Amino acid sequence: MRNNAWRLPFGAEVGEGGTIFRVWAPAARSVEVALTTTAGHGYQPLGPTGEGVFSGLAAGVGPGSLYKFRLDGAAEYPDPYSRSQPQGVHGPSAVVDPGSYEWHDAGWRGPFPEGQVIYEVHVGTYTPNGTCDDLIDELPELARLGVTALQIMPLNEFSGRWNWGYDGVDLFAPSRNYGGPEGFKRLVDAAHQQGLGIILDVVYSHLGPEGNYLRNFAPDYFTDRYATPWGEALNFDGDNSRWVREYVVQNACYWLNEYHVDGLRLDATHAIFDSSRPHVLAELAERGRASLPPGRQVLFLAEDNRNEVGLIRDRESGGWGLDMIYADDFHHELIVLLTGQRDGYYVDYYGQPDNIAQTIKEGFLYQGERSPFFRAPRGTPTADEPAWQFLFCLQNHDQVGNRALGERLNQLVGRQQYLVAAALLLLVPETPLLFMGQEFAASSPFLYFTDHSPDLGRLVTEGRRREFHGFAAFADPEAARRMPDPQAEGTFLQSKLDLGERRRHGGVYRLHGDLLALRRRDPVLGYNERRDLQAAALSESVLALRFWRAEEQRLVLVNFSNPAQFRFSQDELLAELPEGQRYLIWSSADPRYGTAPTQAPLGLRLPDELRLPAWSVIVLGPEGALAPQGAPGR
Repeated sequence: MRNNAWRLPFGAEVGEGGTIFRVWAPAARSVEVALTTTAGHGYQPLGPTGEGVFSGLAAGVGPGSLYKFRLDGAAEYPDPYSRSQPQGVHGPSAVVDPGSYEWHDAGWRGPFPEGQVIYEVHVGTYTPNGTCDDLIDELPELARLGVTALQIMPLNEFSGRWNWGYDGVDLFAPSRNYGGPEGFKRLVDAAHQQGLGIILDVVYSHLGPEGNYLRNFAPDYFTDRYATPWGEALNFDGDNSRWVREYVVQNACYWLNEYHVDGLRLDATHAIFDSSRPHVLAELAERGRASLPPGRQVLFLAEDNRNEVGLIRDRESGGWGLDMIYADDFHHELIVLLTGQRDGYYVDYYGQPDNIAQTIKEGFLYQGERSPFFRAPRGTPTADEPAWQFLFCLQNHDQVGNRALGERLNQLVGRQQYLVAAALLLLVPETPLLFMGQEFAASSPFLYFTDHSPDLGRLVTEGRRREFHGFAAFADPEAARRMPDPQAEGTFLQSKLDLGERRRHGGVYRLHGDLLALRRRDPVLGYNERRDLQAAALSESVLALRFWRAEEQRLVLVNFSNPAQFRFSQDELLAELPEGQRYLIWSSADPRYGTAPTQAPLGLRLPDELRLPAWSVIVLGPEGALAPQGAPGR
């Protein structure tokens, strides 16, 4: 399904008789295309068309031809709108015909926002070869598990052989390391045939330092009015910002149209600065949707640490019109409870079940209260936004990879604690995000890795060690030297998953499959509303969630400590559950998950006295509502 009305307005467009090249280069007096074709190497002058734009037709030039833009008869640079960089960030761009790929997803309309289970993937570390084509082979298993959409970490071109992608350049060029344009199209096409959506992570706050030639075309791409921790801020509201805004808006339209992606995860939206109206991301979402054929559904996710609910409110209400927002309070409060960690931003959290209950009920914990970490008020009040608009997680690339040793949560806590945390994430009404390998308690770390040029790489390594110097475990210089070097090939290789652990860690994998099946099929637990939910702490270590829809109810009890017991008749929240709906329909203490059977058998109606095993989760409901079984451990 391709929208023939949309075309990329810059770069190289293949047409009849040749290729049209168009570039914004107001810093140049003259622009030529430096071409390498089967006929040899030559130069084609481009003519000015106004506002610093140069354009022209290169007759006889077709797909596969290599080119750069030569500015003022001197230096040559890759195309800012390059669709392909087959020789890397410093090499020539390649002409690509976007209509040459034959799609097989004509009936695909994209994911509805409700009911999503999002799975974050780094293509380079998911499989041994680390390409889009290798990831295709794993799609059936992910669909069987219960995932509905893959969130792909940035895959536009970056320097070297491996990278997280957040300091990439060439925003329109899928990396040669992952299979280039054709490889990514095959992945998206195959995902749709499995019923899976693809959400692409994009970075619009800055560009990486190596291979970033935009300033040579136009210094106005960047601004010193704002600062980001990672590089120069893009100029969205200053002088000559029109084509900078267009650069990212068209990039969004490009992925949605030419690659059929189903949504964009907008990285670090709190660091995308724009004082104009509408905000560039509000414009991006509106124009991105308008560029698509009628009936096509796409999602825009904001990664933002401000708890700003306006990002997910519609334009008519003064919002940005995005669909979902990362709600990190759930992760932070739960991590403090599980690990006791209080470094950095965790200082704002206390690890208390009542705070977790409030976060589940309201989406955010901080809604304008003063944050000790930020030393200022943080957040805005939530109202009637549905639960699916808030994205909850236990792990993601940041929370794992930004630890000095890249430990996953299952490497920081015991097995029972991990199962409890996993169960809670999959039973709350908010949209869950899983980080690759989380579903089988992967033993491999996820480390920070780069492959920059030697001089830049040395700075990255030194900066990484300075970053953790304030942590007691790494204050000693010798300990700091033991930190994995981001530039070392071994650091990258250590981060690759061992997919055989799906079978070897079958109990954990089975728990995730069962709960995703329950979430998908249960009419109450699969209902992504916060209005029909009561959440409260029954004690200092027990959390209760009561869901209802029409006449049916479900009760989820989470015990974060030693064995506990309650009476339905003596607790107001428990007493609200009718006697006919007090059957045990799921338990984390099920032997299927490799735990000792310390809970009453499933399907049993519980008496007035309710006993909870240590570190356990149970779900109560009506007779006959046993949880369906999902993907078994392999």
